[in-house]
Amino acid sequence: MQVGYLQFSPSYLDVDANLQAVDARLSSLEVDLLVLPELFTSGYFFHSQEDLTQVAEPIPGGRSTTALRDWASSLNATLVAGLAEQDGPRIFNSAVAVQPDGTLDTYRKVHLYYEEKALFTPGDLGFPVVEVRGGAKTSVRLGLMVCFDWYFPESARTLALQGADIIAHPSNLVLPHCPDAMPVRARENHLFTVTANRHGEEEKDGETLTFIGTSEVCDPTGTILKRGARDCDEIGIVNIDPTKARDRRLNAYNDVMEDRRPDMYTTPEEEVS
Repeated sequence: MQVGYLQFSPSYLDVDANLQAVDARLSSLEVDLLVLPELFTSGYFFHSQEDLTQVAEPIPGGRSTTALRDWASSLNATLVAGLAEQDGPRIFNSAVAVQPDGTLDTYRKVHLYYEEKALFTPGDLGFPVVEVRGGAKTSVRLGLMVCFDWYFPESARTLALQGADIIAHPSNLVLPHCPDAMPVRARENHLFTVTANRHGEEEKDGETLTFIGTSEVCDPTGTILKRGARDCDEIGIVNIDPTKARDRRLNAYNDVMEDRRPDMYTTPEEEVS
């Protein structure tokens, strides 16, 4: 199975330019799963709620999901990408998984980072795992999370407990630790991860956010199979066997999932005074 990321620097609020930038990079691409960054059509550091509302779209039906469906069909691949989702008065920082037949699944970011908390509604759909084509006639279980979700081990573990073989992780990372943390998430859950980050800078009111690039693909041992540069556009694709995520035994005695002790993972209730 060919999996990978598309790393680039989206233009702020210019949906058409961002869609064209991605479209130009997809011709003749051979891939089964491609992950794009978080908020890939809009940029990230919104100057106002009005700016965010200007680029938010319904899912499905917006021009971005229409483009993703066209790309998925033409590439015969599953695409995962992040965008601002308009749902009535609420706006979510969402990711969609779009399959070649047009099937679309949505994840709404649970853990909002920094000023996202003043702009977006926290996700309410949980962490989904969906069946997608894995190359040839096989299928794989794909889990979805977005950017800052990496900071919470429960995010990846929840997907692993649902049987995910691969986690797709659209991101706009500014914290430097994630590229070192995702191999741990892959190892402790014994699955593959694909993080698609952006690069570049955005400014607002004298503050600058620098996005760190370094998109990466990790295998179930935590080995980094492919890592992008910090400051340039890049497509990184590797060949994997997703079924290697399904045997979670470490040795004859230990299994990453079966050895869990949920009854021990609790804290004592506070005494009522």
